[in-house]
Amino acid sequence: MKNILLLLAFFIVTDSFGQGRQRKSPHDTLTYANGIVIYGRPYKSDREIFGALIKYGQVWRIGADEATTITFKTDTKFGSELIPAGTYSLFAVVNENDWSLILNSQLGQWGAFSYEKNKEKDIAKITVPVKKSDAIVEQLTIRFSEENEMIIEWDTTSVSIPLVF
Repeated sequence: MKNILLLLAFFIVTDSFGQGRQRKSPHDTLTYANGIVIYGRPYKSDREIFGALIKYGQVWRIGADEATTITFKTDTKFGSELIPAGTYSLFAVVNENDWSLILNSQLGQWGAFSYEKNKEKDIAKITVPVKKSDAIVEQLTIRFSEENEMIIEWDTTSVSIPLVF
């Protein structure tokens, strides 16, 4: 019984290291050909997303809660940038017609709140066009196409990032 209580206390303490914050959205782990993406998946829930909830011109963590992370098992071309194998935080500066996607080597960031003090750890920044659709994606989704593009879609907005492994 004592061991069970110690183990329970360990999990409670280690789970609280999320900088004292609690997750508000479901999270997903997406395994793809060259690695893993871990991200929070908030819902639209009748909110205006881009330009309102997520302000244009500001850094966004792509998702909810902790910054999204992406792992590359091998060196990968991310858009036009060659990225060494490893795990990175993924951010975006969202604009109406394009997004600047940022890979940053500082892991464990909550949201984008500490991004400014860690921006010198940016590994790459690429810009991709926004695609609009009449169909609404209710829950933020990251997926990979057969053409090795990472697609991020939410509400009526999507972006595609070409990857070469």
